[in-house]
Amino acid sequence: MRVSLSWLNQLVQVDEGVEDLAERLSLAGFEVDEIDDLRVKAQGVVVGYVQACGKHPNADKLSICQVDVGSDQPLQIVCGAPNVRAGLHVPVAMVGAVLPAVGLTIKAGELRGVTSEGMICSLTELGLVSDVDGIAELDRLTDTVPTPGTPVAALLGLDDTILDLAITANRPDGLSMVGIAREVAALTGAPLSLPSLQLQPPHQPLDCDQDSAAAFLRGGLYSLTLIKGVDGSRSSSSWLKQRLDRAGINSINAIVDVTNHVMVEQGQPLHAFDADALEALTGKPVTAASFGLRQARSGEAFTGLDERQLTLDPKAQVVTCHDLPIALAGVMGSKDSGVSASTNRIWLESAMFSASAVRTTARAVGLRTDASSRFEKGLPVDLTLACSVKAVEMLSQAFDLEVCGRWVSGDVPEVGEAVLLRRVALQRLLGPLHTSEGPADLDDASIERCLTALGCSLTATAAGWQVVAPPSRRQDLHREVDLIEEVARLTGFDRFGAHLPDPLVPGALTPRQQADRRLRHLFSAAGLQEITTLSLVGASEQEPERVALSNPLLAETSYLRTNLWEELLQVCVRNLKASKPGCWMFEIGNVFQGSTDAVQQRGLLAGIICGERRLERWTSSGKPVMPTYHDARGRLTEVMQALQLELVDQRLTSDERLHPGRSSTLVLEGRPLGCFGQLHPVLAEHHDLPDATYLFELDLDRLLDAATRSNRWVPGFKAFPTVPFSERDLAVVVDRDCPSADLIQAIRKAGKPLLETVELIDRFEADQLGDHKASQAFRLRYRGKTTLREEDVQPVHEKVRQALEKRFSAELRS
Repeated sequence: MRVSLSWLNQLVQVDEGVEDLAERLSLAGFEVDEIDDLRVKAQGVVVGYVQACGKHPNADKLSICQVDVGSDQPLQIVCGAPNVRAGLHVPVAMVGAVLPAVGLTIKAGELRGVTSEGMICSLTELGLVSDVDGIAELDRLTDTVPTPGTPVAALLGLDDTILDLAITANRPDGLSMVGIAREVAALTGAPLSLPSLQLQPPHQPLDCDQDSAAAFLRGGLYSLTLIKGVDGSRSSSSWLKQRLDRAGINSINAIVDVTNHVMVEQGQPLHAFDADALEALTGKPVTAASFGLRQARSGEAFTGLDERQLTLDPKAQVVTCHDLPIALAGVMGSKDSGVSASTNRIWLESAMFSASAVRTTARAVGLRTDASSRFEKGLPVDLTLACSVKAVEMLSQAFDLEVCGRWVSGDVPEVGEAVLLRRVALQRLLGPLHTSEGPADLDDASIERCLTALGCSLTATAAGWQVVAPPSRRQDLHREVDLIEEVARLTGFDRFGAHLPDPLVPGALTPRQQADRRLRHLFSAAGLQEITTLSLVGASEQEPERVALSNPLLAETSYLRTNLWEELLQVCVRNLKASKPGCWMFEIGNVFQGSTDAVQQRGLLAGIICGERRLERWTSSGKPVMPTYHDARGRLTEVMQALQLELVDQRLTSDERLHPGRSSTLVLEGRPLGCFGQLHPVLAEHHDLPDATYLFELDLDRLLDAATRSNRWVPGFKAFPTVPFSERDLAVVVDRDCPSADLIQAIRKAGKPLLETVELIDRFEADQLGDHKASQAFRLRYRGKTTLREEDVQPVHEKVRQALEKRFSAELRS
């Protein structure tokens, strides 16, 4: 938002310097990006009068001018402009003047042998926009030209300073001169002089079709005013052109300039349709009921005022006339319906469109305008009709017009809703003020002064105040905490002391937070690097149920992710393409499912071990050594053992991501926790990844629940054994598909209470064992309270063998 200080001074009395005002606004939340002092563009430039003009003797395109600049003698200036002539008032840059717009410092010199003592300037050389080829003719630019020698800055509007403010999304009132004036008045206590507005003008109901009426109501309000007697060929007065130029808006004509002026002053965008052009475009008489609002049809053509030809889709919302699109709602009007030099009747549109609909439309067509930047932040519906009346008043000053009626769809709230501001809530949230006499609560008079300065109306109650926000601030001042924030902002956050609890209690991580951090450290210690990927992804044909964002920035980030492993694979691909030998990493994050109205979130821990990762190659003679399935699975075991958790592997064949013969379901405390396995060869080939790529995915919540059980971390004393153990080997022949984990579990159960440990020591497959058979050998360690004898161990060992025989049809290998 470009704020002209000269315009601002007409709305509020600004006594502070520019730098001080900029600092105050920045501290209050309106960051000043740039201070543009227009006066430097015309320093040393004065009004001159060309008394005589003759041809240069040595150059056909140069003229020798005698220019009166208010001094005793006229200056001789050589000028090459084609429109220079005697009798003109022109801007003259004196010797020593600096023109930053063109990077010139004026010096006395000779041009083709003739002395020149200055320069007659064009508007472009003074940093102004001009469509004239030649010097500036001040007689055409103003009705009254000052005497020669007068500084030209005031005449051309260059006696001003522009503050370029960055407006945050929660302060749409900052996109208007009135809003900034209120803010300055609230910060400085200066008196306001705002233009009066008629909030409830007379109008008629807009009788349109039901779909359009429902669309209008979703935005809040839609109004049309039919005006006759305007002239689209007339240009605006110089003061209006200057105001728009300082606001960064080009002057078009007297009609469009008025709508833009109201937008900059009040913040409400307006649009004027050419009434005759609409009837010619539709081939039908146009009334207020002819207008509508709908979503664009797929492939519908639209040509904007900027002459861009667009092909619309249903994401864009359009204003229609007899069902023909004549404007992108809240963004831009069409070229065919816009005001032109032949315009003498207009339909003046003042509307409040839905902020989300305008954002979607602007993004769908790739266009952002001054109007859309205001609508998309959310504007108060209270000012919509008032700004329409304001525009009609300004047009009536330029034209002898006739207002034929005003039609409105929707209602204007007569009185804003009151918000209760409790004194005790404000004091509790803000704490005491720093004063010379010590800490003290903010007094009622200061609170009332802050809110009144914002334009709020207050009614005192026993607990505090009933506060009604002004129309321009009802979008963001609708809660008690919003009012408290405004009081703190205007009082100064630096004036409030620290408000800490008493007594202070040291903070600490919860058990789940400790387990989460320990989990991250353990995986890092196991050789995996933690990464963080975006939770926003693109659409997927394999997962059409992904939750879509209602307001995406890009098509590639328009959905919530449903897994972590896809992005992990992409990271691996990028690393291997960068000539990395391997990529070992993990991520802890959330995935989402459900619908837009009911999004369900759950935490996952996923990781990938791809390729080799080691510090040296001399032990393998420079050859790469890829991790085996058991190497990769061992990394996960290291982490779980450090957390005192035991995972049991069960064969997994139904996961399409993993190799059907080299994957397993990980079971924790009798329930599935996740999966681990080698990446499916088809998937590995598709992503050009090595075969030695292993993926795991675990349920984070269940893992943290198990890792934080209090009994798992309670230390207990266990004496060192004082008696020797007794070991036995047991080799059994079972089906090749029989998992060793199931056998170990059955051995542990049958060997109680003497069995201490059991481990797999050998697995052998051969045809002599039988069809589809394999031998698995286990080493069992027994220990009792006393030294075990053969007759003590043998019954238990036989019980183990019988259990395997009964459950798995295991045969003792001879």
